[in-house]
Amino acid sequence: MSEEELRHELERARATIGELQNELAQTNHGVTALTLELDQRTAELVSANSDLEAFTASASHDLRAPLRALSGFSQALIEEYSDKLDVDGQRYLNHIRNAAEEMGQLIEDLLQLCRVGPANLRRESLELGEMARAVMEGLQAEEPHREVTLAVAGRISAQGDRGLLHQVMENLLGNAWKFTNKRSHARIETGMCEADGETAYFVRDNGVGFDEAYAEDLFVPFKRLHSEAEFTGTGVGLATVQRIIHRHGGRLWAEAEVDKGATFFFTLPQE
Repeated sequence: MSEEELRHELERARATIGELQNELAQTNHGVTALTLELDQRTAELVSANSDLEAFTASASHDLRAPLRALSGFSQALIEEYSDKLDVDGQRYLNHIRNAAEEMGQLIEDLLQLCRVGPANLRRESLELGEMARAVMEGLQAEEPHREVTLAVAGRISAQGDRGLLHQVMENLLGNAWKFTNKRSHARIETGMCEADGETAYFVRDNGVGFDEAYAEDLFVPFKRLHSEAEFTGTGVGLATVQRIIHRHGGRLWAEAEVDKGATFFFTLPQE
């Protein structure tokens, strides 16, 4: 290669380097702009979380206080003045008290759902079988006349936030308890299995079940597959469970048949 050709190649190489430097400068500018936008979005998210926490605190006090008064005074009327009311008056008063209690439960469920978002997870090793037994003891204490068998399949080891996963077990076992109340031999089972190559946890019952075609509606707040007349509830519990499991990085799904029970599965990825 001649000297002139070498010079030409060197000039081309310098031009290419110049172009690359220009592209690198533009890329750096883009990264800087993206970083600034990310910082702004993070600040907005922190602000939104603060607003949510403020709302939760306000709702906890400002909404519950008048409901407590309404429930308390209606109960006082029932206890002290029911003999002065006719049958219709007593029925109306009971409706008022029941509605106040339902609204209080709905507010509590919504607050529980809101608290899941901003909270920081505190992962630790857990035994979900022990949680299940404790939750079932509480349910049995509230309805001692019911005969429900709880089967815990061995040791159920998991990692996650103890408080949040206790909410998960309370909601899933509470639903199983509720939807087996028409069974003379109710059975609830909890354990571990494998699903798509990962460990899954489950709560299974032999209750009324549901049509799997509507399974996704289970996790939408206020959506219900059974009427209020059949089974009480606010329709928020499973939405809370899904939010908790997603916050852990896991999945939640259900399998069921009408009148043949239901099984709820969830995963909890390791750190």
